[in-house]
Amino acid sequence: MKLYHTSVLEVRNPNISFSRDFLDFGKGFYLTVRRLQAESYGKRFLLQKKPAVMNVFELDDNRPGFSHKVFDAYDEAWLDYVACCRRGLPCERFDVIEGGIANDKVFNTVDLYFSGIYTKEQALDQLRFLVPNHQLCITSQTLIDRHLHFIESIKL
Repeated sequence: MKLYHTSVLEVRNPNISFSRDFLDFGKGFYLTVRRLQAESYGKRFLLQKKPAVMNVFELDDNRPGFSHKVFDAYDEAWLDYVACCRRGLPCERFDVIEGGIANDKVFNTVDLYFSGIYTKEQALDQLRFLVPNHQLCITSQTLIDRHLHFIESIKL
């Protein structure tokens, strides 16, 4: 599977220890299968007068012994998992997690839910019509070291 990670620098050897805590799917290395999404993300860096580098990787399809969770929609399971991770609560862990991004459009709704202004039902009602972007989070450094292969970096 070809994956993209946009940063201010080339990332040949991803290291989870550099990841921030309390992200959508927790601490990990975040990528996407969508090249255009990765290129678009790079525009944020360029607008801040920073370099933007799209790193291209290949993830082995066969990863025995590693767990993989996919959230296909902005649904209750996704919302509960993101809430758990963003709050730093103990939740089920997976080596690879895929699903939608709590980007600007989505985050406003999620933030209203986190603050108690929206009930879960109200938040889900707002989210159900949105088409998820894609993110893939690898939370296992061992999986990265064994199964994620750097291909190239492209300056945007």
